[in-house]
Amino acid sequence: MAGRLEGKVALVMGAGSVGPGWGNGKATAVLFAREGASVLCADINADAARETADIIRGEGGAAKAVACDVADHADVRATVEAVMREWGRIDILDNNVGIAEVGGVVELPEAEWDRVFDINLKSAFLAMKEAIPHMVRQGGGSIVNISSIAAIRYTGVPYATYYATKAALNHLTRTTAVQYAPDKVRVNAVLPGLMKTPMVESSAGLAARYGEGDVEEMWRVRDAQVPMGHMGDAWDVANAALYLASDEARYVTGIELVVDGGITLKYS
Repeated sequence: MAGRLEGKVALVMGAGSVGPGWGNGKATAVLFAREGASVLCADINADAARETADIIRGEGGAAKAVACDVADHADVRATVEAVMREWGRIDILDNNVGIAEVGGVVELPEAEWDRVFDINLKSAFLAMKEAIPHMVRQGGGSIVNISSIAAIRYTGVPYATYYATKAALNHLTRTTAVQYAPDKVRVNAVLPGLMKTPMVESSAGLAARYGEGDVEEMWRVRDAQVPMGHMGDAWDVANAALYLASDEARYVTGIELVVDGGITLKYS
């Protein structure tokens, strides 16, 4: 039986993982390939990108890996051009890059504000800027921006840059979706809630905030916050991205798909 992305070409930005296990981008790239897509795995860490591509090829899929600084326009342009050289089209763009630095507006250095905006927001702008013209010429495509429930509520952790960048990404998603709807380019966002991923595990700031530096205590506290009783994982995000990337979502654009175990339904 054909996969849900059979014959499609996908570019996954942030396809590596910052540590052992499955990050959102890594799981998404592998799932896209399992559903039939050819995948370009892009990550600032070349080894992490190659690891994901190797997993895909080891399972019989088609994948290439490139190193890409998503905040550098020349790097992003070269990455999109690599997709076009290899496969001649780009059907799916998954913007899965993001960092979270703990600190409110008083504590944060200005340079940190600029750095997080470059990585979390400018990266999506640059990737869409380069990919959308190709999608328009070929008759359509699907863009999935990985946002966060931090875009729509306070999560208990003071990280002003994360809130601001993810909220901006949501609105950039909506407005771009409207602009390119006539060209059959769909643009949607996935809003993960509390997830158990290598990025969260590696964040000293989050571990300090939740568990006084104890990662296992952080997991326990975060599990307890979720109505379902546990955090999600990278595959929950990947499955949401798969739906939005697939033709099953052909009439869906400009939405924010919340994947959070019910936490945004809570009053506090």
